[in-house]
Amino acid sequence: MDDHYCVVDEGVRTVSSNDTTTTPDNTPGKPPPDAPGESSAALSALLRVLGAVERAGNKLPHPFWLFAILSAFLALISWGLATADVSAVDPAGDKTVAVRSLISVDGVRSMISDAITNYATFPPLGTILVVMLGVAVADRSGLLAAMLRAGVARVPARWMTFALAFTAMVAHIASDAAYVALVPLGGLAFRAVGRSPLLGIVVAFVGVSAGYDASPLITPMDAVLSGLTTAAAHTVDPGYVVTPLSNYFFSLASSVVLAAVITFVTEKVLVKRVAALPPEPEETDGEATANTTEEVELALAPEERRGLRRATVALVGYLAVIVVAMIPTGSPLRGEGGSIVESPVLSGIAVVLGLLFALLGAVYGRAAGTVRSGRDLPDFMAQGMREMAPILVLFFAISQFLAYFKWTGVGQVLAIRGADLLKDLGVTGPVAFLGIVVVCTVINLAMTSGSAMWALVAPVFVPMLMLLHIPPEATQAVYRIADSCTNAITPMSAYFVMALGFLQRYRRSAGIGTLASLTLPLSVAMLVAWTLLFYVWWALGIPLGPGAPVR
Repeated sequence: MDDHYCVVDEGVRTVSSNDTTTTPDNTPGKPPPDAPGESSAALSALLRVLGAVERAGNKLPHPFWLFAILSAFLALISWGLATADVSAVDPAGDKTVAVRSLISVDGVRSMISDAITNYATFPPLGTILVVMLGVAVADRSGLLAAMLRAGVARVPARWMTFALAFTAMVAHIASDAAYVALVPLGGLAFRAVGRSPLLGIVVAFVGVSAGYDASPLITPMDAVLSGLTTAAAHTVDPGYVVTPLSNYFFSLASSVVLAAVITFVTEKVLVKRVAALPPEPEETDGEATANTTEEVELALAPEERRGLRRATVALVGYLAVIVVAMIPTGSPLRGEGGSIVESPVLSGIAVVLGLLFALLGAVYGRAAGTVRSGRDLPDFMAQGMREMAPILVLFFAISQFLAYFKWTGVGQVLAIRGADLLKDLGVTGPVAFLGIVVVCTVINLAMTSGSAMWALVAPVFVPMLMLLHIPPEATQAVYRIADSCTNAITPMSAYFVMALGFLQRYRRSAGIGTLASLTLPLSVAMLVAWTLLFYVWWALGIPLGPGAPVR
């Protein structure tokens, strides 16, 4: 998922012979020299801003400790507000909500006795674990990597940009593994059709990072965001549920629109930008041979193609079985009264998706030879769970903070007072949406963990806008935009450094300025286009996803 605070794998960091964080005089902490011709005033200003963001971001603690600190700060705030008898009247039930202090007998008891319950009942926890069990099988069997390579193999040169950009949207199903798999593949794909590999690397990197929360498929991030949104919505309505499908229609449309925006900006702007870069010395014979060898890896082996064909048949069969099973009005896969919207298929979409990925991974693996026995599948799942360990640790800190936020009543009082203020100022939904985009976009420059940032702001934004009669699904959709677009320009993202390393394979003098000058136009264009798409969507009253309220 979009948790970019993680450390880049050492194997990835060694793709370039240049250390991207050390200058020629071996002074750590300074960016490497940029290519000649990049000393314009605009670029210098950009680098100063990025440098300031990097320095500020480096002072932030690990997200686990950040939420621990926030919990301590919340305890002090709740004590002060409770001492001052701060309260608010909930318009939903005409009930007075008073702030309770964590620094009290009841507060301390709650923090100790409810800690395990807070973690075990944390909405995103079970959902993401179940989905990732299946995704781990699809990943370890080689299915996801084969899908990505098939998405760009044998694509005509004129369609390569759009094909790679859209493949990046599909790649979000692989979470952060999409960076490692697709970014170097983008350079090879463009090189294979006679185009600059620099463009391929940038298109793949921006497609994965700046479009992180848009995909034609349901991704693990959908499960995390919906769980956090549900927890935040419970401040106002304890029975409200946001499913991983709540933004699917909007996410599907966004993936196509963003791929088109990336294509347009790349062909109209970045092609000229790359062409204007000063030439570099020719490759050595050894480097040319290495790159030629890598290009062969772009093509699928016969067993991989066979695996993809059988996985496609399994996909069609799986979906057909579900559809047929839901036809009878009395089907157990329908909800109360024969409802499809409230069916177990949608409410239990995590189980449906987990089984789907496990099935496809197993079918592909048997055909490709990567799955030799039934024992391999639980082994793959166990390996996937080990990779989830950092997220599970972070979830513990987040779950406690959100539980404290709800118990003290600070979140509810803040939401009620904030909603009243917005009403008094005459602020409408569209204005509030723009405010969320601006605030979260700025925060994202320093806190690139999408789940951590949403856990921080959702308890305020979601209930506040609910009191303005704006559904949580809409607030979550707006957050997706703000959480994604600046990922491609912030040096706080570990994958920004990784992308720079891949860029230096083809241009040794490339530095932070080189990559930023190529990603910034795409990032800004995507932010503007994606925001406009949401406003049009909202104005037309189109549902954001299955079962999501129109407004």
